[in-house]
Amino acid sequence: METLSELTELSDLNRILLHLARSREFLDGSSRHGYDFIAPLDAQGHIDPVLWKKYRDYCRVRRFWDGEDEVGRLVHKPGGADRARWVFGYSEDEDGDDEAGYRFEAHAFWPGEYVSISGQDRKLNTFRVVTVDPVMLSTALIKSFELQIKV
Repeated sequence: METLSELTELSDLNRILLHLARSREFLDGSSRHGYDFIAPLDAQGHIDPVLWKKYRDYCRVRRFWDGEDEVGRLVHKPGGADRARWVFGYSEDEDGDDEAGYRFEAHAFWPGEYVSISGQDRKLNTFRVVTVDPVMLSTALIKSFELQIKV
């Protein structure tokens, strides 16, 4: 069971909502296609790899795609300063289901900004950052991200 001080420390984490941006297939974008993920951000809005290491068990992602949800983890893949990359992984065993964030290390996650993600089909899609909020611990959040926290 987590202690109150461990739960209080979750204030270092942010919940980031991404919606599919305008594309040929979705001329107005789509709020039914996107990602909802938890990550630590630095003062410039970049994912903080040091805090990610500390909170990696809480750095989860929920991919929602036209009514289907899949829960995974935000993973920092090794490769040195210029080759390391952030991915959403949905399986402990395989690399095949990873969805790579395009230059996530360089992008600021602020509402209104755009980021790209290479999906499981390897197609690059662009997403708009809709909201960035401090993590508010709730039973619904714990369930939706399959977090292992006792409340």
